[in-house]
Amino acid sequence: MLEMLKAVTLHNGLVFAFAFIGVIMLMSQQLSRTLTFGRVHGSAIAILIGLGLAYWGGIETGGSKGLADVKIFAGVGLMGGAMFRDFAIVSTAFEVHAEEAARAGVVGFVALFIGTIVPFIIGASIAYAFGYTDAIAMTTIGAGAVTYIVGPVTGAAIGASSDLMALSIATGVIKAICVMVFTPVAAKFMRLQTPRAAMVFGGLAGTVSGVTAGLAATDRALVPYGALTATFHTGLGCLMCPSVLYLAVKAIFG
Repeated sequence: MLEMLKAVTLHNGLVFAFAFIGVIMLMSQQLSRTLTFGRVHGSAIAILIGLGLAYWGGIETGGSKGLADVKIFAGVGLMGGAMFRDFAIVSTAFEVHAEEAARAGVVGFVALFIGTIVPFIIGASIAYAFGYTDAIAMTTIGAGAVTYIVGPVTGAAIGASSDLMALSIATGVIKAICVMVFTPVAAKFMRLQTPRAAMVFGGLAGTVSGVTAGLAATDRALVPYGALTATFHTGLGCLMCPSVLYLAVKAIFG
């Protein structure tokens, strides 16, 4: 029976991955309700579980793909790949009402640039403080502070090493977790009550996963609006970091 079950999961890796992630999400929601009374969203707990499993997979197999290096969990690598990620991000836009989105106006546009430049400066400054003084390293880590997607895209474009790109991803993941954990806590202070406020917040915070989970724990109706500008934020970061911001860092630090 066990052998048959193993064979089924190996030959239907993607289907098993959906079921496996579903179980993790169910557990995370239960933990969120029982341990934190909903203050920490289940998505944040699920990400922490995922990071732990990825670490275990890397230690167990000595591979570079985390849990996906374990044969029975190979489908997780496909499910968590760029194709499904981009599909999930784009699908959130279908719930946006155009008239509500238009209300963000110039404020939302400005928020995108502020949310890109300020985290980049903070990330690059921290990198410099820890001894990463060349332009490529500072730019790659600074881009990771924008989002964990922008970091490796920027690193690949300017010729950064894999170690720097990994560090930029780690920086972005930490930011995403902080956003999703603290958004519900600070929502009242930030007055996250309208689609316009959610769009401005998405432009400032930037990280799609963090904004989506944080708003889901605050008000599910605001998720599409925050995710919309956060998606634009990722695109703007991929455009600016390896070009304008890299040249600026290079001009200052050589």
